[in-house]
Amino acid sequence: MDPKLLDILVCPLCKSPLVYRKTEQELVCKADRLAFSIQDDIPVMLADEARKLSQEEIDKL
Repeated sequence: MDPKLLDILVCPLCKSPLVYRKTEQELVCKADRLAFSIQDDIPVMLADEARKLSQEEIDKL
C-alpha cells in the first residue's frame, strides 16, 4: 500500500482518518466501526462492501 495514498484517504462516510491493518489488508474507520478491504493494493471504499467491526476488534486497534 502506497504511504502517500494512506495519508490522503479518509472514511467515505464520516471523513475520519483510517487505520491501516497490513496483515488483514484493510483500512478501518473507528468512528463508523467499518473495515474497507484492500484488493491488489487498491482500497475498496464502498460503504456497502465494508465489513462491520465488533467493539472487541475496535478496542484492539
